[in-house]
Amino acid sequence: MNTIKHRSEAYSGMVDTITSRVEGMRKTVIKESLGIFPDVAHRLEEVATIRGIRFINDSKATNINAVWYALETMRKPVLWITGGQDDDTNYRVVRHLVHQKVKAIICIGADNTYIKSTFKDAHQPVCEATDMQMAVETAYELGVADDVVLLSPGCPSFDRFEDYADRGNRFVEAVLNL
Repeated sequence: MNTIKHRSEAYSGMVDTITSRVEGMRKTVIKESLGIFPDVAHRLEEVATIRGIRFINDSKATNINAVWYALETMRKPVLWITGGQDDDTNYRVVRHLVHQKVKAIICIGADNTYIKSTFKDAHQPVCEATDMQMAVETAYELGVADDVVLLSPGCPSFDRFEDYADRGNRFVEAVLNL
């Protein structure tokens, strides 16, 4: 019993020490530390920079929370490739970020009615593409140096692709074909 109490006190002391160190860290230090990890395929994956335009593959963003995070991290104007098999995605959640950061929306889903209606009064143009190559080419034509083309769909891909990996691979292929 005494050994259990001693281990419990030691564990509690360790937790207190770790907690105090983490609380003392600045957010910038944590962000910089996370920046040393390699890109994960299809999750904010840097694909290429062409003519000063960065292409980022976030095909794994199959829900609106992931899209929110992706848009939140962008510091340059965004050409946003979005859409897919809409499963009642609430795009209104990212409206404020779209107004702040997105200069054009390129839809790749089979049915983009909801996206178009959500952003119909936005100042950004909303374009439709029949395939990933067309989406990437449209974004490239609309882009200028220091823009970011972000594939961050916000919903599943089964309307046009096998899965998010297939969608992301086609994005990468289309970018490399520019």
